[in-house]
Amino acid sequence: MTRLRIVIDSPFEEFRSRFERAVPPLDIKRVTGLVERRATWEEMKSAIAANAPHTFMIYAAVDVKPLMAPAGHERPYVEYLMGNHVIAERMFRHDPAVLLYAPLRVALYEDADAHTVFALDQPSTVFAGFGDPAVLDVGLELDRELDALMVHLGVGPVTRR
Repeated sequence: MTRLRIVIDSPFEEFRSRFERAVPPLDIKRVTGLVERRATWEEMKSAIAANAPHTFMIYAAVDVKPLMAPAGHERPYVEYLMGNHVIAERMFRHDPAVLLYAPLRVALYEDADAHTVFALDQPSTVFAGFGDPAVLDVGLELDRELDALMVHLGVGPVTRR
């Protein structure tokens, strides 16, 4: 797989704020309500499309800095699970093990030179490892969606083809 390490030309907190506005948290109350009332998949797709204006949502975020501070590490670092289960379902139907990598694991941190860094494994290179062209096609779509998100954030395309 190919690890993408994108140096961002913005301070950490400023980029974090822009990223979290563009990639909102999953509206778990809405999704839980849909599941409880046995909504259709079409209703789920509509709800997720409304929740994810730039395709992706945050399923979890872990601020690692407080965990590492006792060891003397003071740089900011936040890890995210970012994805879209409607898209992931199109891989899941072929191989449930794709959920090892979906949602995507993303790191936003400040490096030793005080640069803001956005890092993740390129989706197409991760999902190519499943050896299924249908799974790879979705991975390539995720590359395009990741590029679109990064363009929206003022960074530009980041995937390598």
